[in-house]
Amino acid sequence: MGVATTRQHQMWPVLERTQIETARRFASGPEQHFEPGDTLYAVGASDVPSWLVLAGEIQVYRRDGLSQEAAVTTHGAGQFSGEVNQLAGRPSIAGGRAGPEGCTALPFDAPHLRALMVGSADVGELVMRALILRRVGLIEEGGAGPILIGVPGSPEVVRLQGFLTRSGYPNLMLDVRVDDEGHALVERIGVLPDELPLVVCPGGEILKRPSDGEVAACLGITPDIPPGACYDVAVVGGGPAGLATAVYAASEGLSVIVLDGRAMGGQAGASARIENYLGFPTGISGQALTGRAFNQALKFGAEIAIPVAVERLDCSGERLALELTGDRRIEARAIVIASGARYRRPDVPELATFEGAGVSYWASPIEARLCAGEEVALVGGGNSAGQAVVFLAPQVKRLHLIVRRDLSETMSRYLIDRIAALPNVEIRVDTEIVSLEGDRDGGLTGAVFRQRRDGATHHCPLRHLFLFIGADPNAEWTRGCVETDAKGFVVTGQGALPLETNVPGIFAIGDVRAGSTKRVAAAVGEGAAVVAQIHALLAAREDA
Repeated sequence: MGVATTRQHQMWPVLERTQIETARRFASGPEQHFEPGDTLYAVGASDVPSWLVLAGEIQVYRRDGLSQEAAVTTHGAGQFSGEVNQLAGRPSIAGGRAGPEGCTALPFDAPHLRALMVGSADVGELVMRALILRRVGLIEEGGAGPILIGVPGSPEVVRLQGFLTRSGYPNLMLDVRVDDEGHALVERIGVLPDELPLVVCPGGEILKRPSDGEVAACLGITPDIPPGACYDVAVVGGGPAGLATAVYAASEGLSVIVLDGRAMGGQAGASARIENYLGFPTGISGQALTGRAFNQALKFGAEIAIPVAVERLDCSGERLALELTGDRRIEARAIVIASGARYRRPDVPELATFEGAGVSYWASPIEARLCAGEEVALVGGGNSAGQAVVFLAPQVKRLHLIVRRDLSETMSRYLIDRIAALPNVEIRVDTEIVSLEGDRDGGLTGAVFRQRRDGATHHCPLRHLFLFIGADPNAEWTRGCVETDAKGFVVTGQGALPLETNVPGIFAIGDVRAGSTKRVAAAVGEGAAVVAQIHALLAAREDA
Protein backbone atom coordinates (compact mmCIF):
# COMPACT_ATOMS: atom_id res chain seq x y z
CA MET A 1 0.00 0.00 0.00
CA GLY A 2 1.15 3.55 -0.72
CA VAL A 3 1.31 6.60 1.51
CA ALA A 4 -2.16 7.66 0.31
CA THR A 5 -3.65 4.85 2.42
CA THR A 6 -1.09 4.28 5.18
CA ARG A 7 -0.06 7.80 6.27
CA GLN A 8 -3.21 9.89 5.92
CA HIS A 9 -2.79 11.57 9.30
CA GLN A 10 0.68 12.78 8.33
CA MET A 11 -0.35 13.91 4.83
CA TRP A 12 -3.30 15.96 6.09
CA PRO A 13 -2.49 17.06 9.68
CA VAL A 14 -4.64 19.49 11.66
CA LEU A 15 -2.76 22.19 13.57
CA GLU A 16 -3.72 22.79 17.19
CA ARG A 17 -4.62 26.31 18.36
CA THR A 18 -1.14 27.00 19.75
CA GLN A 19 0.44 25.75 16.51
CA ILE A 20 -1.81 28.03 14.47
CA GLU A 21 -0.72 31.00 16.57
CA THR A 22 2.92 30.02 16.05
CA ALA A 23 2.40 29.75 12.30
CA ARG A 24 0.55 33.08 12.17
CA ARG A 25 3.80 34.91 13.02
CA PHE A 26 5.32 33.70 9.73
CA ALA A 27 2.39 34.50 7.41
CA SER A 28 3.20 36.57 4.31
CA GLY A 29 0.07 38.70 4.67
CA PRO A 30 -3.21 39.17 6.55
CA GLU A 31 -5.95 36.60 6.55
CA GLN A 32 -8.22 36.67 3.50
CA HIS A 33 -11.84 35.66 2.97
CA PHE A 34 -13.06 33.82 -0.14
CA GLU A 35 -16.67 33.36 -1.21
CA PRO A 36 -18.01 29.86 -2.04
CA GLY A 37 -16.43 28.59 -5.26
CA ASP A 38 -13.75 31.27 -5.40
CA THR A 39 -10.40 30.06 -6.74
CA LEU A 40 -7.53 30.31 -4.27
CA TYR A 41 -5.04 28.80 -6.72
CA ALA A 42 -5.26 27.20 -10.16
CA VAL A 43 -3.49 24.17 -11.62
CA GLY A 44 -0.28 25.41 -13.26
CA ALA A 45 -0.23 28.80 -11.50
CA SER A 46 3.20 29.99 -10.29
CA ASP A 47 4.14 31.53 -6.94
CA VAL A 48 1.05 30.05 -5.30
CA PRO A 49 1.16 30.42 -1.50
CA SER A 50 0.36 27.68 0.94
CA TRP A 51 -2.90 28.59 2.69
CA LEU A 52 -3.64 27.87 6.37
CA VAL A 53 -7.41 27.51 6.76
CA LEU A 54 -8.87 29.42 9.72
CA ALA A 55 -12.55 28.87 8.88
CA GLY A 56 -14.50 27.12 6.14
CA GLU A 57 -12.90 24.76 3.59
CA ILE A 58 -10.59 24.55 0.59
CA GLN A 59 -11.56 21.90 -1.95
CA VAL A 60 -8.41 20.59 -3.64
CA TYR A 61 -8.53 18.97 -7.08
CA ARG A 62 -6.14 17.72 -9.74
CA ARG A 63 -6.45 16.96 -13.40
CA ASP A 64 -7.74 13.56 -14.41
CA GLY A 65 -6.75 13.17 -18.03
CA LEU A 66 -7.00 16.08 -20.46
CA SER A 67 -10.36 17.55 -19.53
CA GLN A 68 -11.63 16.07 -16.28
CA GLU A 69 -11.01 16.92 -12.63
CA ALA A 70 -10.51 14.57 -9.69
CA ALA A 71 -10.91 15.49 -6.04
CA VAL A 72 -7.75 15.19 -3.94
CA THR A 73 -8.90 16.28 -0.48
CA THR A 74 -10.77 18.98 1.44
CA HIS A 75 -8.85 21.16 3.89
CA GLY A 76 -10.76 22.28 6.97
CA ALA A 77 -9.88 24.66 9.79
CA GLY A 78 -6.33 24.11 11.04
CA GLN A 79 -5.16 22.47 7.81
CA PHE A 80 -2.85 23.92 5.16
CA SER A 81 -2.65 23.55 1.38
CA GLY A 82 0.25 22.82 -0.93
CA GLU A 83 3.04 20.33 -1.62
CA VAL A 84 6.79 20.66 -2.22
CA ASN A 85 6.37 23.02 -5.22
CA GLN A 86 5.20 25.69 -2.78
CA LEU A 87 8.67 25.71 -1.16
CA ALA A 88 10.17 27.26 -4.29
CA GLY A 89 7.20 29.06 -5.85
CA ARG A 90 6.99 26.57 -8.71
CA PRO A 91 3.75 26.05 -10.66
CA SER A 92 1.07 24.30 -8.68
CA ILE A 93 0.28 20.68 -9.52
CA ALA A 94 -3.18 20.92 -7.95
CA GLY A 95 -5.87 23.60 -7.72
CA GLY A 96 -7.97 24.82 -4.81
CA ARG A 97 -11.30 26.59 -4.47
CA ALA A 98 -13.36 27.74 -1.50
CA GLY A 99 -15.94 25.27 -0.17
CA PRO A 100 -19.73 25.75 -0.01
CA GLU A 101 -19.45 28.00 3.07
CA GLY A 102 -16.53 30.00 1.79
CA CYS A 103 -13.09 30.10 3.34
CA THR A 104 -10.91 32.32 5.54
CA ALA A 105 -7.20 31.57 5.32
CA LEU A 106 -3.69 32.88 5.93
CA PRO A 107 -1.17 32.98 3.03
CA PHE A 108 2.43 31.72 3.25
CA ASP A 109 4.46 32.48 0.12
CA ALA A 110 7.65 30.51 -0.56
CA PRO A 111 10.07 32.64 1.52
CA HIS A 112 7.67 32.80 4.49
CA LEU A 113 6.89 29.09 4.24
CA ARG A 114 10.61 28.32 4.38
CA ALA A 115 10.96 30.72 7.30
CA LEU A 116 8.24 28.75 9.13
CA MET A 117 10.16 25.51 8.47
CA VAL A 118 13.32 26.90 9.99
CA GLY A 119 11.82 29.15 12.68
CA SER A 120 9.53 26.59 14.32
CA ALA A 121 10.93 23.09 14.70
CA ASP A 122 7.57 21.71 15.86
CA VAL A 123 5.30 23.12 13.15
CA GLY A 124 8.07 23.10 10.51
CA GLU A 125 8.64 19.35 10.83
CA LEU A 126 4.92 18.63 10.60
CA VAL A 127 4.45 20.83 7.53
CA MET A 128 7.59 19.58 5.74
CA ARG A 129 6.62 15.93 6.18
CA ALA A 130 3.12 16.62 4.88
CA LEU A 131 4.34 18.47 1.77
CA ILE A 132 6.70 15.62 0.85
CA LEU A 133 4.09 12.90 1.46
CA ARG A 134 1.57 14.76 -0.68
CA ARG A 135 4.02 14.79 -3.59
CA VAL A 136 4.64 11.06 -3.08
CA GLY A 137 0.89 10.47 -3.05
CA LEU A 138 0.43 12.37 -6.32
CA ILE A 139 3.21 10.30 -7.91
CA GLU A 140 1.59 7.05 -6.73
CA GLU A 141 -1.82 8.07 -8.10
CA GLY A 142 -0.24 9.04 -11.43
CA GLY A 143 -2.96 11.46 -12.50
CA ALA A 144 -1.36 14.80 -11.71
CA GLY A 145 1.42 16.77 -13.34
CA PRO A 146 2.20 16.75 -17.08
CA ILE A 147 0.42 14.37 -19.46
CA LEU A 148 2.51 12.42 -21.99
CA ILE A 149 0.76 11.34 -25.19
CA GLY A 150 2.63 8.88 -27.38
CA VAL A 151 3.66 5.25 -27.66
CA PRO A 152 4.67 3.71 -24.29
CA GLY A 153 8.15 2.22 -24.40
CA SER A 154 9.33 4.33 -27.33
CA PRO A 155 12.77 5.94 -26.82
CA GLU A 156 11.43 9.49 -26.54
CA VAL A 157 8.72 8.50 -24.05
CA VAL A 158 11.19 6.52 -21.94
CA ARG A 159 13.55 9.51 -21.92
CA LEU A 160 10.84 11.92 -20.76
CA GLN A 161 9.46 9.50 -18.17
CA GLY A 162 12.98 8.97 -16.86
CA PHE A 163 13.59 12.71 -16.53
CA LEU A 164 10.27 13.32 -14.77
CA THR A 165 10.70 10.34 -12.46
CA ARG A 166 14.22 11.34 -11.43
CA SER A 167 12.97 14.90 -10.93
CA GLY A 168 10.32 13.57 -8.54
CA TYR A 169 7.43 14.72 -10.72
CA PRO A 170 4.09 12.90 -11.09
CA ASN A 171 2.94 12.32 -14.66
CA LEU A 172 0.26 10.53 -16.65
CA MET A 173 0.88 8.44 -19.79
CA LEU A 174 -1.79 8.19 -22.51
CA ASP A 175 -1.20 5.63 -25.27
CA VAL A 176 -2.03 7.43 -28.52
CA ARG A 177 -2.91 4.09 -30.14
CA VAL A 178 -5.70 3.10 -27.73
CA ASP A 179 -6.63 6.12 -25.59
CA ASP A 180 -9.56 7.96 -27.20
CA GLU A 181 -8.86 11.26 -25.45
CA GLY A 182 -5.18 11.32 -26.40
CA HIS A 183 -5.85 10.20 -29.97
CA ALA A 184 -8.52 12.87 -30.40
CA LEU A 185 -6.13 15.64 -29.28
CA VAL A 186 -3.45 14.44 -31.70
CA GLU A 187 -5.93 14.47 -34.59
CA ARG A 188 -7.46 17.82 -33.60
CA ILE A 189 -4.16 19.73 -33.62
CA GLY A 190 -2.73 17.80 -36.58
CA VAL A 191 0.32 16.23 -34.96
CA LEU A 192 2.57 14.20 -37.26
CA PRO A 193 4.02 10.87 -36.04
CA ASP A 194 7.55 12.29 -35.85
CA GLU A 195 6.26 15.09 -33.57
CA LEU A 196 5.26 12.62 -30.87
CA PRO A 197 5.26 12.39 -27.94
CA LEU A 198 3.20 15.38 -26.87
CA VAL A 199 3.53 16.79 -23.38
CA VAL A 200 0.55 18.68 -21.96
CA CYS A 201 1.79 20.88 -19.11
CA PRO A 202 -0.38 21.57 -16.03
CA GLY A 203 -1.03 25.09 -17.30
CA GLY A 204 -2.36 23.79 -20.64
CA GLU A 205 0.70 24.41 -22.83
CA ILE A 206 1.29 21.64 -25.40
CA LEU A 207 4.85 20.67 -26.37
CA LYS A 208 5.73 18.53 -29.40
CA ARG A 209 8.57 16.03 -28.95
CA PRO A 210 10.19 18.31 -26.35
CA SER A 211 13.66 18.19 -24.86
CA ASP A 212 14.10 17.68 -21.12
CA GLY A 213 14.91 21.40 -20.84
CA GLU A 214 11.68 22.41 -22.59
CA VAL A 215 9.65 20.20 -20.24
CA ALA A 216 11.49 21.63 -17.23
CA ALA A 217 10.73 25.16 -18.40
CA CYS A 218 7.00 24.54 -18.83
CA LEU A 219 6.84 22.90 -15.38
CA GLY A 220 8.78 25.73 -13.75
CA ILE A 221 11.46 23.32 -12.55
CA THR A 222 14.21 25.64 -13.82
CA PRO A 223 14.27 28.94 -11.92
CA ASP A 224 14.71 32.26 -13.71
CA ILE A 225 18.36 33.23 -13.45
CA PRO A 226 18.71 37.01 -13.77
CA PRO A 227 21.52 38.27 -16.03
CA GLY A 228 24.72 38.86 -14.11
CA ALA A 229 23.46 37.10 -10.98
CA CYS A 230 26.08 36.65 -8.26
CA TYR A 231 25.87 33.99 -5.55
CA ASP A 232 27.96 33.21 -2.51
CA VAL A 233 28.28 29.62 -3.70
CA ALA A 234 27.65 28.08 -7.12
CA VAL A 235 27.61 24.27 -7.12
CA VAL A 236 28.02 22.37 -10.38
CA GLY A 237 26.41 18.95 -9.99
CA GLY A 238 23.19 17.79 -8.34
CA GLY A 239 24.42 14.47 -6.92
CA PRO A 240 24.92 13.66 -3.22
CA ALA A 241 28.06 15.83 -2.95
CA GLY A 242 26.47 18.86 -4.59
CA LEU A 243 23.18 18.54 -2.70
CA ALA A 244 25.03 18.18 0.61
CA THR A 245 26.92 21.39 -0.14
CA ALA A 246 23.64 23.14 -0.92
CA VAL A 247 21.98 21.99 2.31
CA TYR A 248 24.86 22.99 4.59
CA ALA A 249 25.67 26.26 2.81
CA ALA A 250 22.06 27.45 2.51
CA SER A 251 21.25 26.46 6.11
CA GLU A 252 24.14 28.68 7.21
CA GLY A 253 22.84 31.73 5.39
CA LEU A 254 24.85 31.64 2.16
CA SER A 255 23.12 32.27 -1.17
CA VAL A 256 23.44 29.04 -3.18
CA ILE A 257 22.62 27.84 -6.66
CA VAL A 258 22.99 24.22 -7.81
CA LEU A 259 23.31 23.51 -11.55
CA ASP A 260 23.00 20.13 -13.24
CA GLY A 261 22.69 19.39 -16.94
CA ARG A 262 20.65 16.19 -16.52
CA ALA A 263 18.59 15.42 -13.43
CA MET A 264 18.68 15.47 -9.67
CA GLY A 265 20.73 12.80 -7.91
CA GLY A 266 23.61 12.11 -10.28
CA GLN A 267 24.69 8.47 -10.60
CA ALA A 268 23.52 7.76 -7.05
CA GLY A 269 20.00 8.84 -8.02
CA ALA A 270 19.89 5.97 -10.52
CA SER A 271 20.82 3.32 -7.92
CA ALA A 272 17.96 0.91 -7.30
CA ARG A 273 18.97 0.39 -3.66
CA ILE A 274 21.81 1.63 -1.46
CA GLU A 275 22.24 -0.71 1.51
CA ASN A 276 25.53 0.40 3.03
CA TYR A 277 24.66 4.05 3.71
CA LEU A 278 24.86 4.87 7.41
CA GLY A 279 21.51 5.10 9.17
CA PHE A 280 19.45 3.07 6.68
CA PRO A 281 19.74 -0.57 7.80
CA THR A 282 17.00 -1.71 5.42
CA GLY A 283 18.45 0.25 2.50
CA ILE A 284 17.10 3.16 0.50
CA SER A 285 16.82 3.82 -3.21
CA GLY A 286 19.15 6.41 -4.66
CA GLN A 287 16.18 8.41 -5.90
CA ALA A 288 14.60 8.50 -2.43
CA LEU A 289 17.85 9.50 -0.75
CA THR A 290 18.70 12.29 -3.17
CA GLY A 291 15.04 13.35 -3.33
CA ARG A 292 15.11 13.99 0.41
CA ALA A 293 18.31 15.98 0.03
CA PHE A 294 16.73 17.98 -2.81
CA ASN A 295 13.72 18.92 -0.66
CA GLN A 296 16.03 19.74 2.24
CA ALA A 297 18.00 22.14 0.03
CA LEU A 298 14.77 23.82 -1.10
CA LYS A 299 13.69 24.13 2.52
CA PHE A 300 16.74 26.25 3.32
CA GLY A 301 16.33 28.43 0.23
CA ALA A 302 18.89 27.02 -2.21
CA GLU A 303 18.07 27.53 -5.90
CA ILE A 304 18.30 24.34 -7.97
CA ALA A 305 18.48 24.75 -11.73
CA ILE A 306 17.88 21.48 -13.62
CA PRO A 307 18.52 20.75 -16.44
CA VAL A 308 20.97 23.62 -16.93
CA ALA A 309 24.37 22.61 -18.28
CA VAL A 310 27.58 24.48 -17.50
CA GLU A 311 29.60 24.96 -20.67
CA ARG A 312 32.70 26.66 -19.29
CA LEU A 313 34.38 27.73 -16.08
CA ASP A 314 35.79 31.26 -16.33
CA CYS A 315 38.49 32.16 -13.81
CA SER A 316 40.11 34.94 -15.82
CA GLY A 317 38.33 37.92 -14.27
CA GLU A 318 38.08 39.48 -10.84
CA ARG A 319 35.08 37.29 -10.07
CA LEU A 320 34.69 33.59 -10.77
CA ALA A 321 32.02 32.86 -13.36
CA LEU A 322 30.14 30.03 -15.05
CA GLU A 323 28.95 30.18 -18.63
CA LEU A 324 25.68 28.28 -19.04
CA THR A 325 23.65 26.97 -21.96
CA GLY A 326 21.45 29.56 -23.58
CA ASP A 327 24.09 32.31 -23.45
CA ARG A 328 23.60 32.75 -19.72
CA ARG A 329 26.29 33.61 -17.20
CA ILE A 330 26.44 33.72 -13.41
CA GLU A 331 29.14 34.84 -11.01
CA ALA A 332 30.02 33.46 -7.58
CA ARG A 333 32.31 34.17 -4.66
CA ALA A 334 33.08 30.44 -4.50
CA ILE A 335 32.49 27.63 -6.98
CA VAL A 336 32.20 23.96 -6.02
CA ILE A 337 32.93 21.38 -8.72
CA ALA A 338 30.69 18.41 -7.86
CA SER A 339 29.97 17.29 -11.42
CA GLY A 340 30.82 13.66 -10.69
CA ALA A 341 31.32 11.30 -13.57
CA ARG A 342 29.53 10.40 -16.80
CA TYR A 343 28.62 6.87 -17.77
CA ARG A 344 31.37 5.03 -19.61
CA ARG A 345 30.40 3.64 -23.01
CA PRO A 346 32.05 0.48 -24.33
CA ASP A 347 33.62 0.57 -27.78
CA VAL A 348 30.83 -1.30 -29.54
CA PRO A 349 29.68 -0.50 -33.09
CA GLU A 350 26.22 1.09 -33.35
CA LEU A 351 25.90 1.47 -29.56
CA ALA A 352 24.48 4.99 -29.83
CA THR A 353 21.76 3.69 -32.16
CA PHE A 354 20.23 1.60 -29.38
CA GLU A 355 20.59 4.04 -26.46
CA GLY A 356 17.05 4.56 -25.22
CA ALA A 357 15.86 1.79 -27.54
CA GLY A 358 17.02 -1.18 -25.49
CA VAL A 359 20.34 0.03 -24.06
CA SER A 360 20.18 1.74 -20.65
CA TYR A 361 22.74 3.09 -18.19
CA TRP A 362 20.49 2.84 -15.16
CA ALA A 363 17.73 0.55 -13.88
CA SER A 364 14.73 2.50 -12.67
CA PRO A 365 11.16 1.21 -12.23
CA ILE A 366 10.47 2.45 -15.77
CA GLU A 367 13.06 0.12 -17.29
CA ALA A 368 11.98 -2.69 -14.97
CA ARG A 369 8.41 -2.49 -16.27
CA LEU A 370 9.59 -2.51 -19.88
CA CYS A 371 11.60 -5.71 -19.49
CA ALA A 372 9.32 -7.58 -17.07
CA GLY A 373 9.27 -11.31 -17.87
CA GLU A 374 11.96 -11.02 -20.55
CA GLU A 375 15.58 -12.13 -20.92
CA VAL A 376 18.05 -9.28 -20.25
CA ALA A 377 21.80 -8.75 -19.94
CA LEU A 378 23.75 -6.46 -17.62
CA VAL A 379 27.41 -5.57 -18.09
CA GLY A 380 29.42 -4.48 -15.05
CA GLY A 381 30.91 -5.76 -11.82
CA GLY A 382 30.81 -2.82 -9.38
CA ASN A 383 28.39 -2.12 -6.56
CA SER A 384 26.04 -0.13 -8.81
CA ALA A 385 25.84 -3.12 -11.14
CA GLY A 386 25.19 -5.44 -8.21
CA GLN A 387 22.37 -3.24 -6.91
CA ALA A 388 20.82 -3.20 -10.37
CA VAL A 389 21.02 -7.01 -10.66
CA VAL A 390 19.31 -7.48 -7.30
CA PHE A 391 16.58 -5.02 -8.34
CA LEU A 392 15.96 -6.41 -11.83
CA ALA A 393 16.33 -10.18 -11.37
CA PRO A 394 13.01 -10.79 -9.53
CA GLN A 395 11.17 -9.06 -12.38
CA VAL A 396 12.76 -10.70 -15.44
CA LYS A 397 12.84 -14.21 -16.89
CA ARG A 398 16.65 -14.50 -16.94
CA LEU A 399 19.50 -12.07 -16.36
CA HIS A 400 22.96 -12.55 -17.89
CA LEU A 401 25.60 -10.76 -15.81
CA ILE A 402 28.62 -10.02 -18.01
CA VAL A 403 31.88 -9.24 -16.17
CA ARG A 404 35.57 -9.20 -17.03
CA ARG A 405 36.90 -10.09 -13.59
CA ASP A 406 35.78 -12.13 -10.63
CA LEU A 407 33.10 -10.27 -8.68
CA SER A 408 35.13 -10.47 -5.45
CA GLU A 409 37.62 -8.00 -6.95
CA THR A 410 35.09 -5.23 -7.54
CA MET A 411 31.86 -5.82 -5.59
CA SER A 412 30.88 -5.79 -1.92
CA ARG A 413 30.41 -9.22 -0.35
CA TYR A 414 26.78 -8.67 0.67
CA LEU A 415 25.84 -8.06 -2.98
CA ILE A 416 27.82 -11.07 -4.21
CA ASP A 417 26.02 -13.31 -1.73
CA ARG A 418 22.64 -11.92 -2.69
CA ILE A 419 23.28 -12.41 -6.41
CA ALA A 420 24.43 -16.00 -5.77
CA ALA A 421 21.02 -16.70 -4.22
CA LEU A 422 19.12 -15.53 -7.31
CA PRO A 423 18.17 -18.59 -9.39
CA ASN A 424 17.68 -16.75 -12.69
CA VAL A 425 21.04 -14.93 -12.80
CA GLU A 426 23.76 -16.43 -14.98
CA ILE A 427 27.23 -14.95 -14.40
CA ARG A 428 29.61 -14.90 -17.38
CA VAL A 429 33.15 -14.10 -16.17
CA ASP A 430 36.02 -12.93 -18.42
CA THR A 431 33.46 -11.93 -21.04
CA GLU A 432 32.85 -8.73 -23.01
CA ILE A 433 30.23 -7.37 -25.39
CA VAL A 434 31.35 -7.10 -29.04
CA SER A 435 28.27 -6.29 -31.14
CA LEU A 436 24.57 -5.47 -31.04
CA GLU A 437 21.67 -6.35 -33.34
CA GLY A 438 18.39 -4.57 -34.03
CA ASP A 439 15.17 -4.69 -36.00
CA ARG A 440 13.81 -2.41 -38.71
CA ASP A 441 12.16 -0.19 -36.08
CA GLY A 442 15.52 0.53 -34.45
CA GLY A 443 14.95 -1.57 -31.34
CA LEU A 444 17.53 -3.92 -29.83
CA THR A 445 17.00 -7.61 -30.62
CA GLY A 446 20.24 -9.28 -29.56
CA ALA A 447 23.88 -9.05 -28.52
CA VAL A 448 27.05 -11.01 -29.13
CA PHE A 449 29.41 -11.66 -26.22
CA ARG A 450 32.97 -12.94 -26.49
CA GLN A 451 34.99 -15.06 -24.06
CA ARG A 452 38.24 -13.12 -23.71
CA ARG A 453 40.34 -16.19 -22.91
CA ASP A 454 39.68 -18.22 -26.06
CA GLY A 455 37.72 -15.83 -28.30
CA ALA A 456 34.57 -17.99 -28.31
CA THR A 457 31.42 -15.99 -29.01
CA HIS A 458 27.88 -16.40 -27.72
CA HIS A 459 24.78 -14.89 -29.30
CA CYS A 460 22.04 -13.87 -26.88
CA PRO A 461 18.59 -12.77 -28.12
CA LEU A 462 17.42 -9.92 -25.90
CA ARG A 463 15.69 -6.57 -26.09
CA HIS A 464 17.22 -4.94 -23.02
CA LEU A 465 20.88 -4.39 -22.19
CA PHE A 466 22.06 -2.52 -19.08
CA LEU A 467 25.56 -1.04 -18.98
CA PHE A 468 27.22 -0.40 -15.60
CA ILE A 469 30.89 -0.34 -16.54
CA GLY A 470 32.06 2.65 -14.54
CA ALA A 471 32.40 6.30 -15.32
CA ASP A 472 34.86 8.96 -16.41
CA PRO A 473 35.28 12.35 -14.66
CA ASN A 474 32.89 14.99 -15.93
CA ALA A 475 35.35 17.86 -15.90
CA GLU A 476 35.91 18.96 -19.51
CA TRP A 477 34.09 22.23 -18.80
CA THR A 478 36.86 23.17 -16.32
CA ARG A 479 39.62 22.85 -18.93
CA GLY A 480 42.06 25.74 -19.03
CA CYS A 481 41.21 26.78 -15.50
CA VAL A 482 41.85 24.11 -12.85
CA GLU A 483 44.49 21.40 -12.74
CA THR A 484 43.51 17.78 -13.43
CA ASP A 485 45.45 14.55 -13.22
CA ALA A 486 46.31 12.22 -16.11
CA LYS A 487 42.84 10.64 -15.99
CA GLY A 488 40.98 13.95 -15.94
CA PHE A 489 40.08 14.10 -12.23
CA VAL A 490 40.35 17.52 -10.56
CA VAL A 491 43.38 17.92 -8.28
CA THR A 492 42.85 19.52 -4.85
CA GLY A 493 44.82 20.21 -1.68
CA GLN A 494 47.69 22.18 -3.13
CA GLY A 495 46.94 25.27 -1.03
CA ALA A 496 45.85 25.95 2.53
CA LEU A 497 42.43 24.33 2.11
CA PRO A 498 42.28 20.55 1.45
CA LEU A 499 39.37 20.66 -1.04
CA GLU A 500 40.49 23.79 -2.89
CA THR A 501 41.95 23.54 -6.39
CA ASN A 502 44.93 25.44 -7.72
CA VAL A 503 42.56 28.42 -8.29
CA PRO A 504 41.55 30.23 -5.07
CA GLY A 505 37.81 30.02 -4.48
CA ILE A 506 37.27 26.95 -6.67
CA PHE A 507 36.76 23.67 -4.82
CA ALA A 508 36.20 20.08 -5.97
CA ILE A 509 34.35 17.32 -4.14
CA GLY A 510 32.90 13.87 -4.78
CA ASP A 511 33.68 11.52 -7.65
CA VAL A 512 35.19 14.24 -9.87
CA ARG A 513 37.96 14.93 -7.34
CA ALA A 514 41.27 13.10 -7.71
CA GLY A 515 41.81 10.66 -4.87
CA SER A 516 38.22 10.70 -3.60
CA THR A 517 36.55 7.63 -2.14
CA LYS A 518 33.80 6.58 -4.56
CA ARG A 519 31.03 6.17 -1.99
CA VAL A 520 27.84 8.15 -1.37
CA ALA A 521 28.75 8.72 2.28
CA ALA A 522 32.17 10.09 1.31
CA ALA A 523 30.57 12.47 -1.20
CA VAL A 524 28.13 13.75 1.42
CA GLY A 525 30.96 14.20 3.92
CA GLU A 526 32.97 16.25 1.43
CA GLY A 527 29.88 18.35 0.69
CA ALA A 528 29.68 19.25 4.37
CA ALA A 529 33.43 19.79 4.76
CA VAL A 530 33.71 22.11 1.78
CA VAL A 531 31.22 24.55 3.30
CA ALA A 532 33.45 25.03 6.34
CA GLN A 533 36.37 25.69 4.01
CA ILE A 534 34.30 28.20 2.01
CA HIS A 535 33.52 30.07 5.24
CA ALA A 536 37.25 30.17 6.01
CA LEU A 537 37.96 31.51 2.53
CA LEU A 538 35.30 34.23 2.71
CA ALA A 539 36.38 35.25 6.23
CA ALA A 540 40.01 35.57 5.08
CA ARG A 541 38.92 37.79 2.18
CA GLU A 542 36.98 40.06 4.51
CA ASP A 543 39.96 40.36 6.87
CA ALA A 544 42.34 41.16 4.01
